[in-house]
Amino acid sequence: MSNLKTFLLMGVMTFILMLIGNLIGGTNGVYFALVFAAFTNFISYWYSDKIVLSMYNAKPAGENSDVYRIVKNLTQRAGLPMPKVYTINQSQPNAFATGRNPHHAAVAVTTGLLDIMDDNELAGVIGHELGHVKHRDILIGTVAATFAAAIAFLANMAKWAAIFGGNRDRDDEGGNPIALIGVAIFAPMAAMLVQMCISRTREYKADAFGGQISGNPLYLANALRKLEAGVRRNSMNTNPAMENMFIVSPLSGDKIASLFSTHPSTKDRIAKLEAMAERGF
Repeated sequence: MSNLKTFLLMGVMTFILMLIGNLIGGTNGVYFALVFAAFTNFISYWYSDKIVLSMYNAKPAGENSDVYRIVKNLTQRAGLPMPKVYTINQSQPNAFATGRNPHHAAVAVTTGLLDIMDDNELAGVIGHELGHVKHRDILIGTVAATFAAAIAFLANMAKWAAIFGGNRDRDDEGGNPIALIGVAIFAPMAAMLVQMCISRTREYKADAFGGQISGNPLYLANALRKLEAGVRRNSMNTNPAMENMFIVSPLSGDKIASLFSTHPSTKDRIAKLEAMAERGF
């Protein structure tokens, strides 16, 4: 089912890329978009995790570190292969998991997260990320982020094509300035809506897994409260297309961006975890 979702996602995103290509350059633009989409598909499947980790200058965590120890304990409890563990030198507290499957997975946490979490709360956060690994949706999230970035790139090309004129006399061959402006505005929004449809339900599933595997759903609930406050206090220089990968949106401090967030509200997530604790998991 995870592979089917990934292929469907690739298909939808490829269609959006082809639409943009057609509006920019007509038939030639479609051919360019197909080549670009094939390249993006290949890169997003095999190398997107490495690209994302390098974007944030992630460094391997030492085997004697607390975060490595907690990841190791939780993966053994969950019956998962040991993922690679990274830290990111960012003051904003946050975390994400990436990779194409549980045998090629990585978990990354920011130094800001390590600074404010106790071991129980950190276990809740790591448990959430391992939930994404367990449910095999880390590839879906990474592919969605990679394609969203590619669509934003082409949409930006469409914007400049509209500004500098395009081919106004041959609308059938692309270059219609009104259409170009429209696609520059709405294509990234369409990609974001696809990400929202994928991300919101999987965040609840990962929360439930994290609450269970860490030993108490309240550990993650407390961590989410700290994360929400920490994100508002500390900005992160991040590509909006990568928002869906993090445990909480790194753009939560931006009220406009939060309207289109790929994450459900932190308040709702905490309420579900508290209800889970009351039920005895």
